[in-house]
Amino acid sequence: MRTICLYFQVHQPFRFRRYRFFDIGNDHYYYDDYSNETILQKVADKCYLPANELILEMIQKYQGKFRVAYSMSGIAIEQFKLYAPEVLESFRKLADTGHVEFLSETYSHSLASLKAGGEFERQVKAHRNLMKEHFGKVPKVFRNTELIYSDEIGARVAKMGYKAMLTEGAKHVLGWKSPNYLYCNALNPKLKLLLKNFKLSDDIAFRFSNKGWSEYPLTAEKYVKWLNLVPKKEEVINLFLDYETFGEHQWKETGIFEFLKAFPEMVFRNSPFTFSTPSEVADKLQVVAAANVPNPISWADEERDLTAWLGNEMQQEAFEKLYSLCDKVYSVEDPAIRQDYAYLQVSDHFYYMSTKFFSDGEVHSYFNPFDTPYEAFINYMNILSDFEIRLNAALKTHVDDQVARLSKIIQEKEEQLRRLEKQLAGRKVVRKTVRKPSASENLGRVETGEPGSPKQRKSPAGAGKPKTKKTSTAGKKSPSGKKSSDT
Repeated sequence: MRTICLYFQVHQPFRFRRYRFFDIGNDHYYYDDYSNETILQKVADKCYLPANELILEMIQKYQGKFRVAYSMSGIAIEQFKLYAPEVLESFRKLADTGHVEFLSETYSHSLASLKAGGEFERQVKAHRNLMKEHFGKVPKVFRNTELIYSDEIGARVAKMGYKAMLTEGAKHVLGWKSPNYLYCNALNPKLKLLLKNFKLSDDIAFRFSNKGWSEYPLTAEKYVKWLNLVPKKEEVINLFLDYETFGEHQWKETGIFEFLKAFPEMVFRNSPFTFSTPSEVADKLQVVAAANVPNPISWADEERDLTAWLGNEMQQEAFEKLYSLCDKVYSVEDPAIRQDYAYLQVSDHFYYMSTKFFSDGEVHSYFNPFDTPYEAFINYMNILSDFEIRLNAALKTHVDDQVARLSKIIQEKEEQLRRLEKQLAGRKVVRKTVRKPSASENLGRVETGEPGSPKQRKSPAGAGKPKTKKTSTAGKKSPSGKKSSDT
């Protein structure tokens, strides 16, 4: 079996407005609604709707032989519901074909997997429930934010019941090995790993419209020829892409949609490859080895590590401050607090703070709404400071409410106890106690014949028949059998 696994990431963050120092404590609304709505509708028109329509057309044309997979963050789904419900409906139509797989990820597209505790698991559970709600199926394959993965993260994912996970086929992890095989987690071999072929994926995602590239222009026919050059013993080619590649990062005018439309046709006509979903790859292929990943990797930048989000002191300070509030957030029952905390965790906010100007500066600047990473940091920390003020106030209110509730319970119990004591006192019967007569009193009663004296009492055996003491022995037999006589 030789197959292609085509997977797309779908994500849009809630963007923050410019939040100044003097807003802290005074204004608790953090979001740039205009930008969020405008950008989402633009991307929907340029990418999501036309790409979904084309994917659906190809699934129907090839009668299910063409298959793809998506992961959608919970934040993206929330924005679809707010600003572009037709996009969500178009994804449902894809789900209804039975040839599209939707994967699990973190609800907030967050970095929670890098922290111990339950936040990562809470978000995964929330996202899984969201997928079930909108697409009718519980995902079996997991894709972490930005393909972040390590042995420890994989073990946590396996513990949550997933059978496979997607990650980057980083060179410093694989060494001489190829990403075109099925691997498994080093700590729990039950979790299978699909590794991205970053060269073939990035040819589409980043180099497609680069006129300075030696292979420009890239056509579907040329691309399939490259696939055929992959050694025959290598079983799967994982093409993992940002969905916005089609129409947003690579504009329609570049011919990206024509490439996508021609791609499956060229595969079926000119190669032995098929298309498979991640679950199908995990079920059909055999694991060749464990992938040892002691330190986290991702699909970002040349380094394929975490430096895009945690590479400088600003990012690390913001990250640590954010997750130091986690226990407090879940100790209060405040939906607004929890919602804002989910939006604060979106990895994009840390990405905006990156100072990687040289290696991947062009890519970072394309996605960044701020002029500088320092401006992004200050804006984020201002919002986080206000959020902490609200959180502490909610926590104090929560504690005060708990104290008031417990005090009320104590008062009710004390009142109930007083009522019971009062009822008990009303029912109390005063019993008369009889004093036992002394021996001298009993003797006096006998001498006087007083009623109730021992002499007047009846014995149980001879009730009503007083005993008389015989003093004569006449006629009484002795032990020898002779009658006794008076002397």
